[in-house]
Amino acid sequence: MAQNETGAGRLTTHVLDTATGRPAAGLAIELFRVTGAAREAVASVVTNADGRCDAPLLSGAAFEAGVYELVFQAGAYLDASGAALPEPKFLDEVVIRFGMAEERHYHVPLLLSPFGYSTYRGS
Repeated sequence: MAQNETGAGRLTTHVLDTATGRPAAGLAIELFRVTGAAREAVASVVTNADGRCDAPLLSGAAFEAGVYELVFQAGAYLDASGAALPEPKFLDEVVIRFGMAEERHYHVPLLLSPFGYSTYRGS
């Protein structure tokens, strides 16, 4: 699919710290578009007090179908939260590679703890 003509597509995320039962505020996230072996930086954000981004990572004319990576800076967040972690940390950068094939809302959340994470396609 070519670039979004209707503006209906958007990409959002949020992060919950399942170890504390709270939103993961202050967690840095980078978004990359992946084409073959190439990665192009698209956005860089930090989660707000609710563990969300203040705006969609992609929307309108910037939204394009394709393969993307969200890189969550979990190690830096966990260090800042005061979690007692071994060195090296079990989780540092959490990379989620996913595809978007339609002009729809893609929500890719992260549920994070010091020793595990999960994700899903939300709404």
